[in-house]
Amino acid sequence: MAVYIHQLPGWPRFTWQEEQVGPMLGAIRHRQGRLVGRLEGLGFPLREEATLQTLTLDVLKSSEIEGELLDPGQVRSSIARRLGMDIAGLVPADRHVEGIVEMMLDATQQYHQPLSAERFFGWHAALFPTGRSGMHKIVVGAWRDNKKDNPMQVVSGAMGKERVHYEAPDADRLNAEMAHFMTWFNEDKTMDAVLKAALAHLWLLTIHPFDDGNGRIARAVADMQLARADGSPHRFYSMSAQIRKERAAYYDILESTQQGSADISRWLLWFLQCLDRALAATDETLAAVLKKARFWEKHTAIPLNSRQLMMLNKLLDGFEGKLNSSKWAKMMKTSQDTALRDIQDLLIKKVLVKETGGGRSTGYVLAE
Repeated sequence: MAVYIHQLPGWPRFTWQEEQVGPMLGAIRHRQGRLVGRLEGLGFPLREEATLQTLTLDVLKSSEIEGELLDPGQVRSSIARRLGMDIAGLVPADRHVEGIVEMMLDATQQYHQPLSAERFFGWHAALFPTGRSGMHKIVVGAWRDNKKDNPMQVVSGAMGKERVHYEAPDADRLNAEMAHFMTWFNEDKTMDAVLKAALAHLWLLTIHPFDDGNGRIARAVADMQLARADGSPHRFYSMSAQIRKERAAYYDILESTQQGSADISRWLLWFLQCLDRALAATDETLAAVLKKARFWEKHTAIPLNSRQLMMLNKLLDGFEGKLNSSKWAKMMKTSQDTALRDIQDLLIKKVLVKETGGGRSTGYVLAE
């Protein structure tokens, strides 16, 4: 008796209820069209800034889904450098961050290029530059090679109390499974492009072709297909950020679908609803971009040093906590006296103001 969908007769012939999925898909396509219309009114620099913010969010949140926290400054700087953007406050990024960014940009900026085994292997090698996942050595830049007596399983729980959520196809099936997937992804032009993103995400996660990194690679493939759906490398919404908000539901729907029938209607509906919420959240991204543009337009004639430029950009991008002179000195790697002079200069120029309210140290915020 089949336990998982890849064991069903006829796999991978997926089915779904068109009368359930169709109306939701139509609403998504309508919302996408309205969003594209709004974005056409933005100049190139604003579209570029929105893309930078969205891709940064994508990389950070896709890693967070797997429990990995990356440095936002490193991610943003790596993306900006690779996109050729001239922004203030660039910081060096370690090779792990660079690898994750490289994979995401290859997927979304080269979305028109076909998928291939070599492309997958390059992404995987970029994700794991040391050949290890944490402390464990893994197969990198190739399909996993576990044997039938050592199946690839998705497990949670403490040792001795593990719960198996999913067991992937045997390793000796991977060449044929991935060849089938890539042929479909590259050549099938009949399916709606958004629906194809949802199916590609599920299908690839079900094959689970790598020792580790399957979730991030599956989400990159979904983003690649969504870029095809948009017909643009510019990214204005983050599916990974929305999935991160709904992580528990994401894992639940994956588990129930992978242990269910060939009818994947529930998965498609969940994916489309999640995408709808991601599109709605774009309003926040665009508001932040426009706020930043207005801020620099207002202060374009004010002379600022590199430390001030970097810190103002951090504030505009959503500085967490209270900015004071001690934090300024630490983040800018300068003395307390220099930090105070930088802040005092911005107060005089009415770029910063003192935060209202008490506290042990004086806080500073952007002047409205």
